[in-house]
Amino acid sequence: MIFLEGNYDGIIYLILAIMLGPAILLAIIGFLLLKNNKKAAKVFFILAVAYAIISFGICGSMMM
Repeated sequence: MIFLEGNYDGIIYLILAIMLGPAILLAIIGFLLLKNNKKAAKVFFILAVAYAIISFGICGSMMM
């Protein structure tokens, strides 16, 4: 818990990781599936964008 002691940098990094982590992971999975299964890749890209939009709204409001 050294990240969270003293200053708020650790909390900001944690919120950014929650905002961007799953969206980046879903996009990477989409790129891996793009060659073999285009329909599944499109679903993963849509999920990544939807997660990013929702997380920027929720986590962005927590950061303000």
